[in-house]
Amino acid sequence: MNTGKKIRVVVTGAAGKMGQAVMKGVFEDPDCSLVGAVDVTLIGTDVGKLIRSENIGVKIERDLQQVLEETQPDVMVDFTNAEAAFDNIMIALKSNVYPIVGTTGLAEKEMEEIQNFCENTNIGAFFAPNFAIGAVLMMQCAKIAARFLPDVEIIELHHDKKLDSPSGTALRTAELIALERNSYSKDTEQKLIERLEGCRGGDLEGIHIHSVRLPGLVAHQEVVFGGLGQTFSIRHDSISRESFIPGVLLAIKEAPKRKGVIIGLENLMDI
Repeated sequence: MNTGKKIRVVVTGAAGKMGQAVMKGVFEDPDCSLVGAVDVTLIGTDVGKLIRSENIGVKIERDLQQVLEETQPDVMVDFTNAEAAFDNIMIALKSNVYPIVGTTGLAEKEMEEIQNFCENTNIGAFFAPNFAIGAVLMMQCAKIAARFLPDVEIIELHHDKKLDSPSGTALRTAELIALERNSYSKDTEQKLIERLEGCRGGDLEGIHIHSVRLPGLVAHQEVVFGGLGQTFSIRHDSISRESFIPGVLLAIKEAPKRKGVIIGLENLMDI
């Protein structure tokens, strides 16, 4: 890790909407320095044209390895896709650069390889299915509610460019709920009759997850609990991608201080 005052950051997926939002947040944060940008499009573009009105001297490059060697960053922030993210993460780890990963959809085998590499080299990595503070609070509230209202379904809504479904946030929420609702028994479930296959959504330990993909959306999730004579809903809405930036900056500053692979922003928050 760099011992200087500012944390040196490279952003992969820099040309995307989330990448641009991250670069703007990093550039404007007094504790961070944006030193590199990587993508497969807009090669050679000064990122200042994407996040400000003037050039800032950082251009989008294609070769991550070369950018890491030239800029010597402390942290790489990855918002790409599941196909590119694994290679990016391994390149960063092997270059002793700490990866902050917002990309979802990595295969279980890939996560195991990352975990093993970190354990064998004493290097860490951070993953978050959602960097919005409100989304983390939603998941923590859902954990509590599941102890008392075990019957629950999840509806997640994202923009139409999001390829993976369900979202990492929905999967993480379902996993947390499944661990908490001790009184729930799958044996009590009735046999579903689907006149249209898939209309009841995906099933994670009896928790149905429904995915919506439409233009105009950013990232939204509602967790609906049902009980005798009542329902209880917890909802979070990211109105813009700016909602993720405080969480990304928190991860940049705090995650590298911890050891091992960390999954979930709640691990960096005092909750």
